[in-house]
Amino acid sequence: MRDDLSPEGLSRLVSIMARLRDPDTGCAWDKEQTFETIAHYTIEEAYEVADAIERGDMGELKDELGDLQLQVVYHARIAEELGHFTIDDVIASICAKMIRRHPHIFGEAAESPGWEALKAAERGHHEDSSALASVARALPALKRAEKLQRRAARVGFDWPGADGPRRKIDEELAELENAPTVDERSAELGDLLFSVVNYARHLDIDPEAALRDASGRFEARFRKVESLAERPLKEMTIDELEALWQRAKRER
Repeated sequence: MRDDLSPEGLSRLVSIMARLRDPDTGCAWDKEQTFETIAHYTIEEAYEVADAIERGDMGELKDELGDLQLQVVYHARIAEELGHFTIDDVIASICAKMIRRHPHIFGEAAESPGWEALKAAERGHHEDSSALASVARALPALKRAEKLQRRAARVGFDWPGADGPRRKIDEELAELENAPTVDERSAELGDLLFSVVNYARHLDIDPEAALRDASGRFEARFRKVESLAERPLKEMTIDELEALWQRAKRER
């Protein structure tokens, strides 16, 4: 093995990425990548980590955490090439942040002032002082809607109970049904989904998890329908499909 690949742990991964991105001898595909072209891989790897945790597969989790760490090193390498920062800067930044956000462990505070309070104080040092600052646009749509709503609620912009969000769902549904154009229907559907997330939040239900569970139930039942069907589904009537669906629900 070459000397530049001899370090262990994170240093070895950093060396491997530097070799892959070498302008003269690196991998053609790896050299072409940018922040933008690999961003979706970063998101996918985070989801695959979550999936391995949900399935309790520790071997898979080990591999997926490695894939996710690769993404961090990849972005840091691109940033270093552009003269922005290095992987050491990334690590130094998160170390400083963790120490700063735990004054009851690393400082003299008697107890933690709370994670969100600490983050809010940090936001105050940035140009964007909105309560909604730094809510990532790349978050899953349901999760981002919930996070925006929670941020707004912390400064008093919220319904006092679940009745308001529930009425809002009916209002948005009526507006969707009366929307005359595709663009207006799209906007009203977005408002309806946003209202459903708000209702879920007031019911203390995680909408992202609820939809994920619903998708899982649908998948299991649909696969059961496929196994029960005696001919292709596309050849069956809606009544026949509904009967199979109800049977699949009973036999799950």
